[in-house]
Amino acid sequence: MYAIIATGGKQYKVAEGDIIRVEKLGVEAGETVTFDQVLAVNNDGLKVGADVADATVTASVVENGKARKVIVYKYKRKTGYHKKNGHRQQFTKVKIEKINA
Repeated sequence: MYAIIATGGKQYKVAEGDIIRVEKLGVEAGETVTFDQVLAVNNDGLKVGADVADATVTASVVENGKARKVIVYKYKRKTGYHKKNGHRQQFTKVKIEKINA
């Protein structure tokens, strides 16, 4: 059985026991989070739309962290302009506990 959930502007295909990295949720490690925006559930046949309106996915937070640094470099020729900037995106790692469909 798997489900497709939406969180942080992205969609994830998850099954029970999966560990995924989502955009930062602002929840401490060890707490439980519930994803209400379930787009589809496959359990002996795919269900979408009104069939999964009351479906939820429960997950526990494993850790919060930052991804690898991404370097942004801007350069304009002949003017001496160059700018270097780094960015580390924050994420939350969650373990899918239960799919309630």
